[in-house]
Amino acid sequence: MEIDFNNSESYTGLESGLRKTQQFLMPPQLTKAFQPQGGYNIYPAARLQAGKIFNGFESLALFIAGHKSVMIDGYVGVFWSRVKESLQKCFCEQGIAINWIETADYLKKEHDIEQLVQPFLGEYTSVWGTKATLGLADFFVDEIKSQDQHQFGSINIIIGPGAALSGWNAPLIYFDIPKNEIQFRMRAGSITNLGAAEPEEPFQMYKRFYFVDWVVLNDHKKAILGKVSIMADAQWPETINWMHQPDLIDGLNKLSSSVFRVRPWFEPGAWGGQWIKEHISNLNTDVVNLAWSFELIVPENGLVFESDGNLLEVTFDTLMFSNQENVLGEHAARFGDEFPIRFDFLDTYNGGNLSIQCHPRLEYIREQFGETITQDETYYILDCDDSASVYLGFQEEIDPSEYKQALESSQATGQAIDIEKYVQVHPAKKHDLFLIPNGTVHSAGAGNLVLEISATPYIFTFKMYDWVRLDLDGKPRPINIDHAFNNLDFDRKGNKVQQELISHPQIINEGRDYRLVHLPTHPDHFYDVHRLEFDHAIEVATNNLCHVLMLVEGHSITVETSGGAKQDFAYAETFVIPAASGSYRLVNKGKQRAKVIKAFLK
Repeated sequence: MEIDFNNSESYTGLESGLRKTQQFLMPPQLTKAFQPQGGYNIYPAARLQAGKIFNGFESLALFIAGHKSVMIDGYVGVFWSRVKESLQKCFCEQGIAINWIETADYLKKEHDIEQLVQPFLGEYTSVWGTKATLGLADFFVDEIKSQDQHQFGSINIIIGPGAALSGWNAPLIYFDIPKNEIQFRMRAGSITNLGAAEPEEPFQMYKRFYFVDWVVLNDHKKAILGKVSIMADAQWPETINWMHQPDLIDGLNKLSSSVFRVRPWFEPGAWGGQWIKEHISNLNTDVVNLAWSFELIVPENGLVFESDGNLLEVTFDTLMFSNQENVLGEHAARFGDEFPIRFDFLDTYNGGNLSIQCHPRLEYIREQFGETITQDETYYILDCDDSASVYLGFQEEIDPSEYKQALESSQATGQAIDIEKYVQVHPAKKHDLFLIPNGTVHSAGAGNLVLEISATPYIFTFKMYDWVRLDLDGKPRPINIDHAFNNLDFDRKGNKVQQELISHPQIINEGRDYRLVHLPTHPDHFYDVHRLEFDHAIEVATNNLCHVLMLVEGHSITVETSGGAKQDFAYAETFVIPAASGSYRLVNKGKQRAKVIKAFLK
């Protein structure tokens, strides 16, 4: 997988964060326009009982008015000034005096914060940094802990990221915001990094977010989650939705023992195709293409709840912080609150080739970037045209020195090279599975809709050759030849590629109306893949393992869990069965045989 940090094709510079984008902002209220009749749903939501989610600043202000002091904490990227202004307007209408204390006033000086984070950002031109080992308190002066919460004659509110560091004995309200909305606002130039006075280039801001800001804010959120009284969704510029913590915990508990689907989001790219635009409703089709669908890239996905038509999204880590054992079962001891499996789409259908690339070996990603697991991938071909292909493995006679020289010459001169002289190309057809353990040279060729079934890391792609093209912003994309050659496995060549890097399906079990197929992964992969093929229905036990699934052929299915949950899923929708579900039944709602991919930890 390859992510373009500086892709600004779909964004404007409006302060409001509004943008011409690949997908409309999720509405605060569910409308008929965004409720597909049996098709792919871009806003999946878990339904709660009535009266659990509230809309607007007015209702939140009424809650606050019943307390002498309140802490309002939350994430970087929230429009904090608008939150304050909206609440203040409500209080003025009620004749209530407020003593506002802003955490931004207690941040260390910008220069000191820059020195604090610099060791984790690498060289300025580098795509990657190293995950920070800082805490959120490191960004603040000690005075944030000595603010008086008992000023006479008014309600005292401390507001902004880190508000809970004050240590007040008061209700804690947390403002959450989806990662994709943070990036929309980042590219619009309407937000800054934590402790920064002005926005930077999106490329630099995303690197700082990923390796520093999100790390310390996630740790802070995990530490205070049990103390939160109210969770609020701040992704809309003009309003909020919110809910009481007991109702949120109840919702998360139910999800962690039944079935759930995260909210996907979509991005254009230099090589992007047209399949997603043509097959998924309610997307903005004005964009030139769509390259990615973040189906289940959990560091940047959220879970949506619905009550009385009001929608509220929390980041996926909220579920893992509170329910990791239910979700991961026997593997929670190994992975903790880090969900280890990723599903996403790469759309090259009527598009272009991905770059020729590889991913880091385990020891390299740990030492260089601070990750705990590495980016082992597979390509499952969900759909393709007759000319589709996948680049995978080296030619038998590969000469590493000659190959590197050709890559460096192309980068220097801008001249194309015959990449097939060095890298094998394989025809792709529906339901093929190509295996891409770390260190393997690879690329998805044009004409595919690839379902990547992979380990969760997703930004560590070392591009070696990018077909001498520009990104959507008109600039060359970063090439990382030295990083690649520190990780490439040149033994993955010749006949070994067909034998070891293309999965050979094996039938595990079959009957008159079903078949269970094993699609073996590489020994380096810590996950495995099965395909469930059935005409009517099939029963599956989790065996205390988490299952990630997708309907890859057929119209739709119903999932029935042993706990009584029942939910429909359409073709190409990703869903998760937590280990605590125990068992579940898949019911085919279409006329043809259904095929469901199931990924799980070995």
